Amino acid sequence: MSKYEIISAIAQKTGSTKTTTETFLNGFIETVKETLKKGGDVSLVGFGTFKVIETKERNGRNPQTGKVIKISAGKRVKFTVGKNLKESV
Repeated sequence: MSKYEIISAIAQKTGSTKTTTETFLNGFIETVKETLKKGGDVSLVGFGTFKVIETKERNGRNPQTGKVIKISAGKRVKFTVGKNLKESV
C-alpha cells in the first residue's frame, strides 16, 4: 500500500478530506522521525513500538566477489508488533 493509498483509505474511513489527512499523516511521520532522532521510543498501544537500536561492527561478504568486508557500527530503527495487531493478522 502506497502513501497515497493510505491517505485515501484514512480519508474515506474518517470522512475527512485527502488534503487534511495528508497534512495529518505528514505531521505524524515527522513527529516519529524527530522522536527517534532524539533517542526516544514511539509506542502505539495495540499497534506496535518504534525504537532505535545500536548495531555492532561486524564482518560481511561482498556478494559479487565473496571478499570479506567490515560493516561499521550504526543505528537502525526497529519495529516491534503490538499484541492486537499480531493477533489480527
